Amino acid sequence: MLKTFIWVLLSVALSANAATAPYDESANAPAQIQASLQEAKATNKPVLVVFGANWCGDCKVLDMSFKTGPSAPLIQQHFTWVKVNVGKFDRNLDIAEAYGVPLKKGIPAIAVLSPAGKVIYATKSGELADARNMGDTAIFDFLAKVASTKPATP
Repeated sequence: MLKTFIWVLLSVALSANAATAPYDESANAPAQIQASLQEAKATNKPVLVVFGANWCGDCKVLDMSFKTGPSAPLIQQHFTWVKVNVGKFDRNLDIAEAYGVPLKKGIPAIAVLSPAGKVIYATKSGELADARNMGDTAIFDFLAKVASTKPATP
């Protein structure tokens, strides 16, 4: 009986964690990025590509800040965004590399793409890897600077 009870509790906990996990571990990241680029073309907003993982506490904090913190309206107004799961640094690393994001500096990490798919900005030094200690104001200030970054003219 006790084993059954423990099993049920563990199953419920795992289900709850999966439901609140910010990164879809079965997502097709290239397809999601392409869909976001299509949306970006329609809205004329850059795409904010957020690299992270479900085990990462800082990634969860940043995700919550994007959804409910002071950064939420900023994100909604200035970006189309997509989350890319990097697993245990064993998934979608080629995408981060292609956008110039050095994941070894820490996650979460971001790249901002023009609607045409060109990199406008990328974190290079783990700027968001300490999101838990940054707080909502510092995250907002960082994203406001990123939102003001304009693509280089050809």
